[in-house]
Order: sequence, then C-alpha cells, then structure tokens
Amino acid sequence: MGLLSVPFKKPSEVDIAKPLKTLVQSNYRNLEPQQLTVINEAISELNQLRNTAVWKVFDKQESSLEVNYRYYDQLCALESKIPAQELQVPFKWKDAFDKGSIFGGRISLTLTSIGYERTCVLFNLAALQSNVACSQSTDNDDGLKLAAKMFQQSASIFSFLKTLASATIQGEPTPDLSQDSLTALLNLMLAQAQEMFIMKAINDNMKDLVIAKLCAQCEELYSETLRSMQRDGVRALWDKDWIPQVAGRQAAMHALTMLFHSKVSQANKAFGEEISRLQKAVELFKTAQSRASNPTLFQEYASRAQKSLAAAIKDNDFIYNEIIPDVNHLPGPGKAQLAKVLPMAAHLSENFSDLFTALVPVAVNQAMAACEGRKSELVNGEIMRLREGTTALNGLLSSLNLPAIVEVTASGDNLPPSLQEKAAAVREKGGIADLKALINRLPELYTRNKEILDEAFRMLDEERDSDNQLRAQFKDRWTRTPSDKLSATFRANGEKYRTIIDNATSADKVIRDKFTSHQRGLEILSMTADQLMKEIPSAGAGASAQAANSSSAQHLRSLMESVDTLKAERECIESELKSLTIDLKERFLGALSTEGVINEPAISLAEIGKLIGPLQEQVGETLARQQALSVDIRESHEKFVSESGVSTDQRDQTLSQLAAAYDVFTELQGYLKEGESFYNGLTEILLVFQSKISDFCFARKTEKEELMKDLTHESSRQAQVAVTPVIPTHHTSTTASSSEPTSSAASAPGASAPTAASAPGGVAAPYPHQMQGIPMAGYGGGVAPMAGFTGYVPPPMPQGFNPYGTLPYPSTYTGFPAASMVPPAYYGTYPGAYGAQHQQQQLPPGAPGAPNPNHPPMGW
Repeated sequence: MGLLSVPFKKPSEVDIAKPLKTLVQSNYRNLEPQQLTVINEAISELNQLRNTAVWKVFDKQESSLEVNYRYYDQLCALESKIPAQELQVPFKWKDAFDKGSIFGGRISLTLTSIGYERTCVLFNLAALQSNVACSQSTDNDDGLKLAAKMFQQSASIFSFLKTLASATIQGEPTPDLSQDSLTALLNLMLAQAQEMFIMKAINDNMKDLVIAKLCAQCEELYSETLRSMQRDGVRALWDKDWIPQVAGRQAAMHALTMLFHSKVSQANKAFGEEISRLQKAVELFKTAQSRASNPTLFQEYASRAQKSLAAAIKDNDFIYNEIIPDVNHLPGPGKAQLAKVLPMAAHLSENFSDLFTALVPVAVNQAMAACEGRKSELVNGEIMRLREGTTALNGLLSSLNLPAIVEVTASGDNLPPSLQEKAAAVREKGGIADLKALINRLPELYTRNKEILDEAFRMLDEERDSDNQLRAQFKDRWTRTPSDKLSATFRANGEKYRTIIDNATSADKVIRDKFTSHQRGLEILSMTADQLMKEIPSAGAGASAQAANSSSAQHLRSLMESVDTLKAERECIESELKSLTIDLKERFLGALSTEGVINEPAISLAEIGKLIGPLQEQVGETLARQQALSVDIRESHEKFVSESGVSTDQRDQTLSQLAAAYDVFTELQGYLKEGESFYNGLTEILLVFQSKISDFCFARKTEKEELMKDLTHESSRQAQVAVTPVIPTHHTSTTASSSEPTSSAASAPGASAPTAASAPGGVAAPYPHQMQGIPMAGYGGGVAPMAGFTGYVPPPMPQGFNPYGTLPYPSTYTGFPAASMVPPAYYGTYPGAYGAQHQQQQLPPGAPGAPNPNHPPMGW
C-alpha cells in the first residue's frame, strides 16, 4: 500500500560492563561479596542484552521487539538506582536519516547518559514498530489490527520522545531527535494508523457516513504530517519520495471522504450533491496519483468513483434533473479519530524481572551511606574516648612502676610475674621485629597511593592540554565544553584525597616517634627470659617481703585487679561498638515511596541514638570509675612508699620503662595494622577514582575525534551548495472549502534552504570491550578519554572516619570512607596491592605499585 516506515539509528559497540562495575563498586560499598557477585553477573547479562538488542532491530521482525523491550525496561530500572551523572559509558548513535549527504547537522552524537541511550533505543523501537506495521497484509483483519496497533504504539513513543529527548540531550541533538522531526514522525504514524482503521471499516461494511468521517480525519492527519515535514529545519531530512507519498495519500483520503459521503447523499436522494462530490472525488484521485507519481494509487476506489459518477450523471440527466451545487459550498461529514496516542506502559516487556533488585534507588543508597557515616562517627568517637582513657591509665601506672613495685618475691632479684607475662606476650606477637616490618611497610603503601593519585591528575592534565590546544587552533568552531569546567569536581575530590594522604603521613610520623622513644624497652621485652633477666638491674635494699605483705601493698594489688577488670570491660564495650549494625533500608524506601523525599538526618539520628545510647552510658560509667580509681591508686601508692620506705632505684626505673614499652607495643601494633588497612582501603578508593577519570578521558577523546571529523567534513563541503528540493505546487492541501476545514501545507515553491547548525558528531573508535590493568604513569598505560560528560559528583562518604583510633590520622577530615567498607573481594585488584589478609606481594622494580627506588621514604 506504499506505507512509510522509519529508518533505524545505527549504534556503536560499547562495553557497559566495566564502567558500571566501577560505578557500583564506588557507590554501593555496603554490599556483601555475594550480592556484589550477583550484581556483576547482572551487569554482564545487561551488556550481552545490549549487544543483542540494538542490532536485532535491523531484522525488522516482530520477534525483535521483545528483546528491545527487555533492554529498555532494564535501562529504566537501572537509571533510578545509579547516579546518572557518574556513568562514564560513551553511547554513540548515528542519525537515522543520515545518507552521507552534504546537508548540515550532526550525523552522530556521543553522550554518557543512560537517558540518552534510552532515548535512542526508544527511537529504534518506534522505527521497528513502523516496519512491522508496514510488513502486515492489509487483506485480512489480523494484519490490519496489528498494523493499526503498531502504528499507534510507534506514534506514542515519538510523542514521549519529544519530552524525553529534550530532557536527556544537552545541546544540539542529531536531526532525527529534533522536536520538528519527532513531531512529523508522530503525525505520520497517527495518519497511517487511522488509514488502517479506514480499511478495517470498509472491510466490515460499516455505514458510509462513519467511513467518510474516518477518511476526513485521516486527510487532516496527513495534511498535518505534510505541513510538519515541510518545515525548514527538517525538509531536507526525508527520503525523496516521502513528501510526495504523504501528499498523495492526503489527497487520496480527501477523495475517499468525497466518495463515501456521496453515498450518503445518494441515500438521502440528494442527487445533485452526490454528483458534485463524485466529481470532486474523481479529480482528487487523479491528483493523488499525480502527487505520488503512482498511477495505481487507490486505483480500485478511483475506478469505483468514475463508474458511480457516470451512473449518477445518467440518472440525473434522464430522471431527476437536479442542479449540481459547488462542492466547496457543501457541508462536510464531520470527523472521527480512532488512531490515538496511547500512554506508555510502566514496563514494555512481558513478565518484567529487574536484574538489579539488590541495588536500591540512588536516594536510598545515599541515605544509607550518610546513616552509616553518622553511626561510624559516633562509634569512633566513643572508641576514641575509651582508648584515651586507657592510655592515660597506662601512663599513670607506668609512672608509679605498678604493678611491679608490689610484686616482690622471696628472692628480690627475680622478675615480677607481671613483667614476665608482658614479655612473653610481646615475644608471642612477633616482638620488635614485627613492629619494624609493619613500620617499614607504610612508606610503600604511601608511595602506591600517591602514584595512583598522581596518575589520575596526569590524565586530567593531558586531556585538558589537548582540549586547550585544539581550542586555540579552531577558535570559535571548537564548540565543546572546556575540560576545566567538566573536571572541576574531579580535581576538587582529588585534592581532598591528597589532603588525606598528607594527614596520614603526619600520623605515620607520630607512630615512628613513639617507636623510637621506646625502642630500647621494646628490644628488651623481645628478648628471651634469660636475656631479659640479665638486662634488669639487681634489686636494691628498699624492697622487702615484709613491705610486699603490708596492708597498703595488698590494697594496691587489689586496685591492680580492678584495673585489669576495667580494661577487660572496655575491650568488650569496644567490641560491641565495632559490631553495631543498622539497616534502615526499608525505612528509607518507605519514606521515598510515600513522601517522595528522605529526611535522612531525622530518621538516622533517632535510630542510631536508640542503638548506641546504652553503650555510650557504659563508656561514661567506665570513665567515671577510672577517675575514682586513679585517685585511689595515687593515694595508696603514696601510703605504700611511705610505709615501706621503697626508693626509686635503677631497677625500679627499668621496670617502669618496660611496663611503658609493653603498653606502647600493644598500642603501636594495633595502630599499624589499622594504618595498613587504612592505606589499602584508600588504594581501592583511589583506584575507583582513577578508573572514573580514565573513563571520563576516554569519552572526551571520543567526543574530540567526532568534533574533529565534523570540522573536517565541514571544510570539505564549504565549496558545495546545499540545494533544497522545491516542493511542487500540487503538494499543498487539497481542501478548498471553508466549511470542511483542513490545514494546508506551509511550504511553497521556492522556499528557502534549510539551516542546520553544524555540531560535533563524527565517528570514533568504540569503547574497548576490556581495559586490562590500570593505566599508570610511566607504565605504558594511559587509557584515555569521554564525551558529553555533564559533571562528576562523588558519592556521599561516611562522616568522622578515624582508622587510627587516637592517632592524628585523618580524623579531622570528615569525607573519607572507612577502609572496612571496601568489600574484601576488591583487595588486590591493583598490582601489588595487599590482599584481604594484607599479605604483601613482592613486585619487580618499576612495576605498578612497586616501591620507587628514586622516591625516598617520607622522613624515615
């Protein structure tokens, strides 16, 4: 029947798996390893679904619809669950009507938005529906019904795209996604759907007046289509036979209106009106065939009109002798529209199943991260109070040489039991050698993080310099957004990470200073029992068995037992604080569903308060007990010294120093392990940060190549003149009667040439399916650049993270996520990174992550 189908947008191959996994890794740190595995599998499935769906449309089969419905639905579901502005996938689509002509405008566009991908997939769905509709047989009811359904659904998508395209495409779209183009396609699909209803009505022998009304409405729809297709911005877009076809069908629908209305006049015995309408119908059928350059267009109905006219004239001449009125003064039949824009369904595919059920909406995920940050801040604050209290208590005991001073045995030269226990514990935990190994590892971890961050800035600088160079070369024709504007947030967050690293080095220095000041005591405690005995000076004359058995000595020993009990209680409280979990996902989901927004602070603080309140009371109670206990210890110690006459000799000083060294050993070992975890956690976060920058630079490179290709094409066609096809006079509206209004085409012969601003849109290399390793400075990496990037916004980070307890590690910086929030499955992804158990890998010199022989350890 000569119906028109819409051509397809041609996609480019992209790998959406790697950037999506990076994004999920960055924003969903609370996922369990098993959940993460499921999500990574879902991402791989989505990637495969994409590669199947976007090319399946070219089969032009009805079976291709469902796979594209599924892909579109998954995009819709995913878009609400990830920060769209962080996605770094360069989706590139060519203009559907690009014929490689000399006409201006983008021939392709690359953007990193899921919304843009969804827009292009929808366009191809509408195009596929139009192709399926055109392939149906109009000789049977099933074919007509399916064609009408497909045309209406296609029209609905084009109507929806008018809003979606303007919302998801910043700047100039490709011509097929312009508002004028989508309007013309919407009108065309509606007109062809209405035509299917007319054919169905004729086959069903419906009343002539009903058919005439349907035809009148169809003629108006084709008239509107013709007018919208002849607008200057899109006139040169269509295939050369589109406008003649539409103009021909518009005249044919007008002719059918006259033909079936003439039957109504005949039934009403208005024979003069019948002849007038038939004459007009015969004339319009000829016009339709002439416009479409198709002498067989609606020939069956043209022949029927010719025969009916001859019979009517014969009867009127011999029988009725009625005056034949001017058809332009006759009333029309009215209009009836059956083809309509249908509402878009929530899900296009049958039995939709969300691949990403483990991912919550962005707002909920951000609320959960903020809640976790508030909890971590409060928990770390209470742990810090406990540790500060214990450190102060240990300092008091060391200064008073407790409990060693009251542990006198029958032989005054024997070691106090408490010191023997402490020395055995130090040796069991690796002694000073273990501390040295941990301390020597910190510079390597620092260097690795610094190199990752430096490489991230190097890629940003390289991309910026390239953009500035081309901007200086092409001047005003270099129309893309400057790099500095797009990368401002990247750089700001990079500086925050650099501040974190600098603050961490200050904490490293505190650890080393404390280690140096107690190094001799740590060496002695690490010795064997015999060696330790030789290092302790002989007892002086002060201590005696009688003094050890005095009431004041017994009271001091009782107080030491209270101290041990207090420390054990604090270990339990700290363990409970660290194990606190809070899950407000359902609360946040409910708030988002009912109110549309989440008042995270109000919800979080109330629930966290209920959770941590009892433990805060226990912390306060144990600190209050420590104050009273400290006063009692000082008073009892003074009384013991006064009664026993014990003097502070060299032996006592040595025992006091060793007691302090033991406390420092326990403290430093905990700090160093937390520090190693801190640096490893920072490594994972910096790798995600660097990966995002790599994706950004890759897409900018794609955009750069497109724009340069467009500028090259523009230069090559400057000598050519774009000639706009002249619209024939007979392509204007066929309606002449004011009593039967139908919009006339706006264009006329000699219309001005269309204008279309040239913009970026060249051909670029597809996104790599895999990027092995991490691009590092000096290692031959440098996977670069992204297009249409609209700005990077980092995920919200937990507040108050202090991985080193009471040490001055980034506790004052409130934007760094706890290393414990990095899933164990991600440790070791960076070459040379420590694994989940923090095992150091031995790397060859010069390998990514290996110590730099030219980089001096930071002040060691």
